[in-house]
Amino acid sequence: MRPALALGAVLSGVALAAALVSFVWTPWDPGAMAISARLQGPSLAHWAGTDHFGRDIASMLMAGARTSLAVALVAVGIGMGVGVPLGLTAAAHRGSWLDELIMRGNDLIFAFPALVIAILITATFGPSATNAILAIGIFNIPVFARVARAGALSLWTLDFIRAARVAGKGRARISAEHILPNIANLLIVQGTIQFSLGILAEAGLSYVGLGAQPPTASWGRMLAEAQTMVTLAPHVALFPGMAIVLSVLGLNLLGDGLRDALDPRLRGRVT
Repeated sequence: MRPALALGAVLSGVALAAALVSFVWTPWDPGAMAISARLQGPSLAHWAGTDHFGRDIASMLMAGARTSLAVALVAVGIGMGVGVPLGLTAAAHRGSWLDELIMRGNDLIFAFPALVIAILITATFGPSATNAILAIGIFNIPVFARVARAGALSLWTLDFIRAARVAGKGRARISAEHILPNIANLLIVQGTIQFSLGILAEAGLSYVGLGAQPPTASWGRMLAEAQTMVTLAPHVALFPGMAIVLSVLGLNLLGDGLRDALDPRLRGRVT
């Protein structure tokens, strides 16, 4: 196994394990306040210390992993579930008005970053984790549409696709039976990368108050609450910041490793 893939798998596995374990156990109640124990440094009782309300930071990090991974996963699912069929349809009708309509619509969405989309959504429906998922998911749609279209276009001119068309298969059936399985590796790699960006986007939205709302734990909101206490208690900002950095780094390394492992042109390359 390549070092990048192994390290990415380990870092991603730690974040996933923390999220799953938090469903059944955390060292302390993530929402329990103990003012007498506020701003304590790391200790045996509180592994990552406590925040300005006396809440256990390690427990909040575990619960926050659950929020960040869930938001990113569902958002990537939305982007992939909508974007891939659009990209395959555009490629199947390349050069037609339908192709132009789909791709220009994607360009329109690309003109609005996830933060702007989140502001528009939360201005209408209010800030919440659900609306953050919707904003990130909408932004992911054109990403997967472009990847699917580019991958599909490179296959539509090959002989086995021509043979399928001669056999009487329609465009939709060819896209589902022949194109999609052959671009699955591209979509998996892109999905991993978008997953890491989804975690970063969720943290950013929560940081500015547009993501998960109290009492739901969130790495981004932990950073926002800690920004005024960095000099007084650095650990309050250090641990959620490191959680975001390591999770995003792990998923990016995992995506790069999967790309090298799944791309036949790169399998023999030493990394």
